[in-house]
Amino acid sequence: MSRQPVGWYVRRLRRMSPTELVWRTRDHVRRTTWASQQVRPGQEAGGQAPGTRERTFTTTLPPGTAAAVPEEARKAVISTADAILAGELEVLGVARSDLRSPDWFRDPVTGRRSDPAQYAFRVNHRSEELVGNVKQVWELSRHHHLTQLAAAWYLTHDDSYAERAAEQLRDWWQRNPFLSGIHWTSGIEVGIRLISWTWIRRLLADWPGVGDLFEHNELAIRQLHWHQRYLAAFRSRGSSANNHVIAEAAGQLAAACAFPWFAESAGWRRDAAALLERELDANTFASGVNRELATDYHRFVAELGLYAAAEADGAGHPLSEQTWSLLTRMLDVAAAIVDETLRPPRQGDDDEGQVLVLDPPELTNWSAFLNLGSALVGDAPWWPRTPATAAAVLAGSLVGQRRQPDRPDIRPEHFADAGLTILHSRDPGPEIWCRADAGPHGFLSIAAHAHADALSLELRVGGVDILADPGTYCYHGEESWRNYFRSTIGHNTLEVAGAEQSVQGGPFLWLRGATGHVRRFSTSDDASTWTAEHDGYQAADPPVTHRRSVELDHRGGFLRVEDSLDAAASARLAWHLGPQVSVELDGPTARLRWPTGTATVDLPPELTWNAHRGDTDPILGWYSPRFGHRVESTTLLGTGRLLADSVLVSRFQFRH
Repeated sequence: MSRQPVGWYVRRLRRMSPTELVWRTRDHVRRTTWASQQVRPGQEAGGQAPGTRERTFTTTLPPGTAAAVPEEARKAVISTADAILAGELEVLGVARSDLRSPDWFRDPVTGRRSDPAQYAFRVNHRSEELVGNVKQVWELSRHHHLTQLAAAWYLTHDDSYAERAAEQLRDWWQRNPFLSGIHWTSGIEVGIRLISWTWIRRLLADWPGVGDLFEHNELAIRQLHWHQRYLAAFRSRGSSANNHVIAEAAGQLAAACAFPWFAESAGWRRDAAALLERELDANTFASGVNRELATDYHRFVAELGLYAAAEADGAGHPLSEQTWSLLTRMLDVAAAIVDETLRPPRQGDDDEGQVLVLDPPELTNWSAFLNLGSALVGDAPWWPRTPATAAAVLAGSLVGQRRQPDRPDIRPEHFADAGLTILHSRDPGPEIWCRADAGPHGFLSIAAHAHADALSLELRVGGVDILADPGTYCYHGEESWRNYFRSTIGHNTLEVAGAEQSVQGGPFLWLRGATGHVRRFSTSDDASTWTAEHDGYQAADPPVTHRRSVELDHRGGFLRVEDSLDAAASARLAWHLGPQVSVELDGPTARLRWPTGTATVDLPPELTWNAHRGDTDPILGWYSPRFGHRVESTTLLGTGRLLADSVLVSRFQFRH
C-alpha cells in the first residue's frame, strides 16, 4: 500500500503540541473501535431508524421568493441544470459527461476506483495509487450538482429536475452506508454534504415527492443521523483546526436546525453553534482577514459562516451579534481587496471550494460571494456593485437583511495584523492594482495552505495579471509541481543563496515559516508607498534580512520596487508574468505587451537576466489559472551576487 513516507509522519508529529498528541491518540482509538459500527454496502443497518415520528421541515422559503430571482440569473440556473440532466458538468476543471448515473468512487482523471466497502478509517485517501485524485472523487459527492437541479425545480416546477436529484440522492445514500468508503474519510466533506441536503430539501419543499425522499425515507433519516454522529465524534482539532473544523461545525449546525428530528438534535445544535463561533473567532484576525492567509479560503470560511448563521436565524436560534459583526468584517475585507474586475488576490492555496452552489459555478466567484454578503448584511457605500444571484436572493429571503453598524467609511487598503496591503491607482484609467504581502506565514503550526511568498507582489492593470502569483495547481499526487507552486522562486520575491525562505515538510506541512513585518505604509492622491522585511533567512550564515520598498505613483503611472539585503549573498529575483503578457528582453530592459496595454520594465542591471517559459527541469515559467490546470507563462529571472545594503531597483512604467 502506498502511503506517506515515514519521515512525513515524524515531521507532522513534531508540529503537534502535547495536548494534540493526547487527543489524536484518543481519536485513533475511537476510530479503531468504531469499526464494529461500520455498515457495508448491501448490509441492513439493523434496528429502527432513529428520530421521532413527527418529522417536519419548517424553514421553507417565503411565498413569492422565486419571482424575486432576476430573469438573467433564472436563465443561467436552468441552463446549467439542463446540462446536468444531459450528464454534463465541469468539475474542478474536468469535463464530466457521466452525470446521468455517476460512479461515486471513480476518479475521472486517473480512472482509478476506490473500494466502496473498505472501512473509512483504513482508506488512505492521500494515495493517488489507491483512490485516484481524491479531490475529484470528493467534489461530486458534495452534491453541488444536485443543489443546482433542486434550484431549477424551484424556479420552474419541472419535475425532471427533482426526479433526477431524488434518484441520485437515493443512489448515493444506498452506496455509502455508515463508515464505508472514501466519502467517510473527511469531516469537511460530511459537513458540506449536510448543507447541500438542507437546501435540496428546502428547494423541493413543494414537490409532491419530497416527503418520500426525506421525512418518510428510512435511509435518508439514517444518513442524516450518521452524518451528524460522525461530526459530533470526529472533530478537527489542534494543528488541523482551520477551515475544516469550521465546515464541520457549519454543516452540523445547519442540519441540526433544519432536521431537529433526533434526540441529540438540540445538543448537537448548541455544541455546533458554540464551536462555530469560537473557531470563526480563532481563525480570523481582528481586521477581518482569515488567518490562513490563503485568499480563497477567506471566501470559503466566510460563506460557511454566513450560510450556517442564516440557517440558525431561520430556525429561531440566532448566532451572537459578535459573530455577525465578525462575518461582516470578513465581507468588508473581501470587498476591499478585489480589483476593478472583482478578482481577488491569488495568495496561498485555492482549490475553488464552495459551500452552496445554486447558480452556475463561476471561474471567479467573488462577485456572487459579495452579492450574498450584500443580501445578508448590506453593503458599505464604497463596495463594488454586483449582479444579483439566485443564491443571494434565496438566502436573503430566508432570514432578511441583518444590516450591521460601524462599517468603514472608505475602502480599507492596509490590514496590519495580516500583513496584507492593496495599492491601487486613483486616476480614471485602467486600474493599477498591487497586492503586497508581509504578514505571518500562515495559520497554526503546520500553516497547511500557505506559500513561501513573503514580500511577494501581485500586479494587475485593468484586471490583467502583469506580475502574477502562480496559483495552486494541485494538492495530491504530483509532488514536484506542488512544491514549485508553493516555493520561493515560484513567487515575485527574492530568493537568497538558493534557499527557501520557508521550509516545506510535505504537501500541507511547513517546518518553518518566514514572518514579514511592514515598516511603513502611506497613501495619498499622488502615491502609495510600502516598505517591509521578513526573517526567513535568519538561519543563514551569516543571517540575512530581505527588505523591499514599493512605490505606486498614481499620476506617473509607474511602480518602483527596491530590494536589498543587509549582508552579502547570492540571490535570484523572479518576476512572473501573467499568461496574457508577451515580452521582449534586451539585457536589463523588458518590453511587455498584452491585449489591452504595454509597459516598459527597467530591471536591475546588477543581475544577469534571462526569460524562462514552460521549463520542466527545473520547473519554472508556469501559471495555474485554476485548480487542476497549468499553462506556460514567462518568468524573468535575474541572478547575481548582492553586496550588503546594495539596492536592486525594478521600475514598471505603464502610462507615459
